[in-house]
Amino acid sequence: MAPPVADSVSVDGAQALVGSCLTDGQDCIRVCLPEGPLVGGGPSSRIPSPPSVDGPARAAVFAASVQSSVAGEGTLPTPPAVGGERPLPPRAVPAGWKRRPRGPAVPDERPPSVGRVPALEASLRGFAARQTDVIVNPTMGTVFDSLAEAYEFYNMYSWESGFGIRYGKSRLNVRGSKCMQEIVCGCSGKPVRDNSASNRTNCPALVRLLRTNDHAWFVSEHRVSHNHPMLRTCAEKLQCPSHKHIDKYTRDLVKQLRENNVNLSKVYSIIGSLFARMENVPFTKRCLRNFCGKLSREQADDDVRKTMEVFSQIGADDPDFSYVVEVDKESKIKTLLWSNGRSKLQYRNFGDAITFDTTYRTNLYDMPFGLFVGVNNHFQSIILGGVLMREEKIGSFKWVFSEFVKMMGGRHPQTILTDQARAMEVAIQQVLPGTTHRWCKWHVLRKAKESLGAHYTKRGEFQPEFHKVLNAMLTAEEFESAWHILVEKYKLQNNTFMTQIFEVRHKWAKPYFSGKFCARMTSTQRSESANHLLKGYVPPGCPMNLFVKQYMKIQFDRESEEGFQEKRTRMGGVVLRCNLALEEHASKVYTRTMFEMFEDLIYKAGRYILVEEMQGRMYAVRHVNGEARERWSKIEYTVAVSADRGKFSCECGLFEHMGMVMMALDVQRIPEFHIVKRWTVDARDNLPSHLLHYQKDQGSKTSSSFRHSALYLSALEVVQLGDSNVAAFERGMDILLAAKVELAGLAAVKDGLGLTERATVDAPVRREPEDGSLPTVLGRTDFGEVQLERDASPTLEVAADLIAVINPPNRRKRPCSPTTGRDKPPYEVTEKRSRFCKVCRGKGHKSTTCPSRGDLPKKVLSEYGDFMIDL
Repeated sequence: MAPPVADSVSVDGAQALVGSCLTDGQDCIRVCLPEGPLVGGGPSSRIPSPPSVDGPARAAVFAASVQSSVAGEGTLPTPPAVGGERPLPPRAVPAGWKRRPRGPAVPDERPPSVGRVPALEASLRGFAARQTDVIVNPTMGTVFDSLAEAYEFYNMYSWESGFGIRYGKSRLNVRGSKCMQEIVCGCSGKPVRDNSASNRTNCPALVRLLRTNDHAWFVSEHRVSHNHPMLRTCAEKLQCPSHKHIDKYTRDLVKQLRENNVNLSKVYSIIGSLFARMENVPFTKRCLRNFCGKLSREQADDDVRKTMEVFSQIGADDPDFSYVVEVDKESKIKTLLWSNGRSKLQYRNFGDAITFDTTYRTNLYDMPFGLFVGVNNHFQSIILGGVLMREEKIGSFKWVFSEFVKMMGGRHPQTILTDQARAMEVAIQQVLPGTTHRWCKWHVLRKAKESLGAHYTKRGEFQPEFHKVLNAMLTAEEFESAWHILVEKYKLQNNTFMTQIFEVRHKWAKPYFSGKFCARMTSTQRSESANHLLKGYVPPGCPMNLFVKQYMKIQFDRESEEGFQEKRTRMGGVVLRCNLALEEHASKVYTRTMFEMFEDLIYKAGRYILVEEMQGRMYAVRHVNGEARERWSKIEYTVAVSADRGKFSCECGLFEHMGMVMMALDVQRIPEFHIVKRWTVDARDNLPSHLLHYQKDQGSKTSSSFRHSALYLSALEVVQLGDSNVAAFERGMDILLAAKVELAGLAAVKDGLGLTERATVDAPVRREPEDGSLPTVLGRTDFGEVQLERDASPTLEVAADLIAVINPPNRRKRPCSPTTGRDKPPYEVTEKRSRFCKVCRGKGHKSTTCPSRGDLPKKVLSEYGDFMIDL
């Protein structure tokens, strides 16, 4: 370093000592003011000087710069951090000064060479000759190709010696590249505060690395001594941060396992099996737990943007995928509803009976998750849509049901099953007035065991009789008679639970479902099963973006199961149980699952005796063991037959309830009226009204007429000619527009022979009589396309440019960690039972504090709390 040259200058009457020197090859000026700091800097600031000025002239120029800085005209520039020091805040460069240009970026490591021996290999080869205690020994002058190689080398040395390491101080040269790096002991440095549990002991052990001209690194200093005890066992050494390393491949594996709801212990066990033994895992379970926590925080950051990206990815693969978001006044997500194209197609074919349940609450924001679930022609559960709700109020449910119907094309379901939530019931009445609403039987009877007490036990006789009344009844009269007999037998007339559920029996009891098509569903058990399936995919406390990803995996799982049943129906063989012609016809009409259910009905029909009351029109069906059955059990049913024997009507209401009839009469084929298309092989062959002539079950009635075919072919020829050039296109458009105007007046009067009119007339539609009686025809109803319209309400159809407007909802505030347990609705929450005194049977106190005890001995708990001691 050149000797300093000092000059004394005056800055607003204050004397400043200005010296110039050469430090680290950088020409600089050091200024020391005796009183008061410089503006924008401290008492001492280090500033690059202009290259064209030197000596006293440089001091004068710099003094002027300092004077302008003190006067508020500018601020001093901030030099780069040196030696690991904390950099000063950025400052404006005074006029007339230029920053020294940095050199080009240097490579991070030395280029490889064939004949070069790595440092680790050289250390292993020389171990026998050195005869040292450690195999890996970082001696002075050891050369490494990169800084990472040097770190790993010293880390292996620290493992053998029994301590951990970390990066220490570093230094940059004038070109801005690192030229010195220290790797120190993990106990190096001082604790932040005294009297703490920190393991910092100011340990002097380190290695200092310097960079060579060919961008390699070599050990210039190695301090071996430590001032703390060394670690001995592997379990102790693995607690050091430098020794519990998780490589990138293991990180990816952990991320995938955690996203699929594999708990921490199983993840660690799986990794242990990959390493052959648990002892070979290079990190601890605590380290894995910290890494999983970091993953969860990364997934939760910027959740709205990530969720919209997931929706965009799904929409790129599925053009019919759609979602709707409801936000509050603070632009936070209030409700999020989505559905894909596959679900919309399923609703088009099987949307007549659905269930909706919102008791699943496993997510970061403690938002209930609702599932719209239906049943397909294989009697499998199908997921029609998912919704995340922040609150379960009437307004929220109204928004959900209205948007769901719009998303599905505008058609209302015939029947919907939910739990007993009052807000949901009011919303369905207002939004879906023509839909039959029923309660889930499972939700109604959940509290039976708690409310009935000693009666509802496995060993008692009440439980089997109670379930027989609930499940074996077919008519309302039969159910009410059996209920009264059961209540009188077990003296439950004053039981509050039995009284309450009987008063609302029309909402949940099976006989009251007979006139409404429910696809043989009497509970939301299918939604509960889907929720149970969701628990296997979604981890507790997951953000919205991960929740949507896992939801789509469930959709794929359900589609795979449906594909198996489709293959079984189309390629599997048929086993006839009774070898009847009716069975053979049913095997060609129904899917395999529904055919097996039909066979069960035929098998049960064999226990009934047929008695003809009116020739060919009225029959009485009586059970063969009617005398042995309970007195409240109905053993005889009346069956009415139409004149053409194409329609059968039984008072059991089985056909109206599930769309399948028990055939006890001597028939060879199932009548067309009683074949409900949703259970057949061709259940998905449903086309819009203008394409009905291409549908399998409509082709013979609505085949193309001569005039329709002639017009169609002529129009195609006009299109082909008009597409030849621009002039032909313009002339063709003029001709077509003129023809359209002229034909509009002629087509006002329709003769009913057109293809569209005949398709509309011939299409079977389910018609509900105004008097509330049973429907006369059970067929297919076309959905039609309904354009979604958005008003000025806070409902938004989110686009990419609106992501910044929407914020995620508030996160859960529960002190406990999230679980996958099912949340109970408010009406199912168990209230705290009152305590009654054993002496006076009074309420509000117990026997030890009863005022009516008299001279009875008092009992108190022993100091161990295990048994009572008499005083």
